[in-house]
Amino acid sequence: MAFLSDTLARVKPSPTIAVSAKARDLKAEGRDIISLGAGEPDFDTPDNIKEAAIRAIREGRTKYTNPDGIPELKAAVAAKFKRENGLDYAPEQVSVGTGGKQVLYNALMATLNPGDEVLIPAPYWVSYPDMVLLGGGTPKIIETTLESAFKVTPDALEAAIGPKTKWLIFNSPSNPSGAGYGHDELKALTDVLLRHPHVWVMTDDMYEHIAYEGFDFVTPAQVEPGLIERTLTVNGVSKAYAMTGWRIGYAAGPVELIGAMRKIQSQSTSNPSSISQWAAVEALTGPQDFLKERATAFQRRRDLVVSMLNQANGLTCPVPEGAFYVYPSIKGCIGKQAPSGRVIENDEVFCTELLEAEGVAAVFGAAFGTSPNFRVSYATSDAALEDACQRIQRFCGALR
Repeated sequence: MAFLSDTLARVKPSPTIAVSAKARDLKAEGRDIISLGAGEPDFDTPDNIKEAAIRAIREGRTKYTNPDGIPELKAAVAAKFKRENGLDYAPEQVSVGTGGKQVLYNALMATLNPGDEVLIPAPYWVSYPDMVLLGGGTPKIIETTLESAFKVTPDALEAAIGPKTKWLIFNSPSNPSGAGYGHDELKALTDVLLRHPHVWVMTDDMYEHIAYEGFDFVTPAQVEPGLIERTLTVNGVSKAYAMTGWRIGYAAGPVELIGAMRKIQSQSTSNPSSISQWAAVEALTGPQDFLKERATAFQRRRDLVVSMLNQANGLTCPVPEGAFYVYPSIKGCIGKQAPSGRVIENDEVFCTELLEAEGVAAVFGAAFGTSPNFRVSYATSDAALEDACQRIQRFCGALR
């Protein structure tokens, strides 16, 4: 009898975490490494949020809380959804978890049965398919293309829906492509979903506030109120508020679903850190002016990276609407030989050779379900990005 669960064999470790770990190891060995693999802002958590956490510690707010969040944070989340998205949720419709990942995982664990299918547009965040597999479901990938700006079309969504479909996981702006769906594009998708009442929508709106000129963020239940009773709207403080390590995500949805998610969380981690919860209250209710300033900085970096990568031999880099990633195609590099003598057969080989030859760490596209591409995070300094892009240009220019 095997000791480890058979379920574990269905999933793999996170490639993005593996790339970051590899970069750290090489730096520790003395290599000059620029890591473009991490999915977290380089900005610091704002001081008012830090002070709220310190105040919580001093006031002794360090005990267990309700399993899925303190009332003050649930109220702040409900107010945020009303203020920014025009969505009416009561606090009892809100769940707070240890990061957005736990919230997504709880929802899948609470709803999936063997045979249930979850639609996931590719390229996708690396964790979506594995969370579905851990929950006992079957991921069903919807392919997109560079030509469609890595956005799923209504026809492709319609064709993917079947009798076993339970969820669509929808991420905009996207990790890894940065693609964002405007109102009309999203309305075309929600029109499809209205015709299939057995399909629920799980949004991942984590990059809502990292959106650029010409793109106005909207979320599915906001565009089509008729879907609100079968939508779980997920967000968090990690990206916009530079609070990745604080581990607070949240969601709002129908009471029955939120209650089922609470049951899962009460028997796994129980409550998120009480201190982090009080910090998140301040994040959602305190000053918001810095959000636009940081989005402007990210847009400047995006423009730098897109311009420089499009000057590299063999690369084609589309312009994303949001998030802090680009997802260039390496189609023009396939079949060429790296300085080491190795042939670039796929995007994983490309990223491996790039790291060895130039010390630039990026994540290969197969990890996100779409090849031949790679993901670059531009959540680092302008100087580091310019240096990294020059190295990528040099590497591509050396391919023969």
